[in-house]
Amino acid sequence: MERATPFAYGSGHIQPNRAMDPGLVYDLDIDDYLNFLCARGYKETLLKVFSNKPHKCPKSFTLTNFNYPSIVVTNLGSEPVIVTRRVKNVGPPTTYKASVRAAPGVSIYVKPTRLQFSKTGEEKKFEIILKAKVAGKPKDYVFGQLKWSDGKHHVRSPMAVKY
Repeated sequence: MERATPFAYGSGHIQPNRAMDPGLVYDLDIDDYLNFLCARGYKETLLKVFSNKPHKCPKSFTLTNFNYPSIVVTNLGSEPVIVTRRVKNVGPPTTYKASVRAAPGVSIYVKPTRLQFSKTGEEKKFEIILKAKVAGKPKDYVFGQLKWSDGKHHVRSPMAVKY
């Protein structure tokens, strides 16, 4: 019998009352999806099928930076990996504080550790820096999480890392 991991059981239970007032959302727009397709090898000429406007594929975009709540790093080597995300405040003005439950064998830092929102609809970017603490490779993924909280809202991002 194999031990269940977050890949098997997901991110948790749906809580409809909290879903009505999430506080923060990882908002995706058309450019995010087009950059995703660029990272998957689609050429700019083919992207015209999906968009009315021309889209130039960025040279530095990787799927690691797709603005999705889940964070996956498939090959953490000796160099740190920096993951960029942005969140949108869909609640009243407030300040969120980051807390991290690191994956075993991985150091995880968030910059900045606080996000202060002065209005609804405001977006903020942040970085997650992941660094392997030990040499060698685990047999499988290790898991952690990032949580943003203002005391009322708790926005959790699961992390899966393989090094």
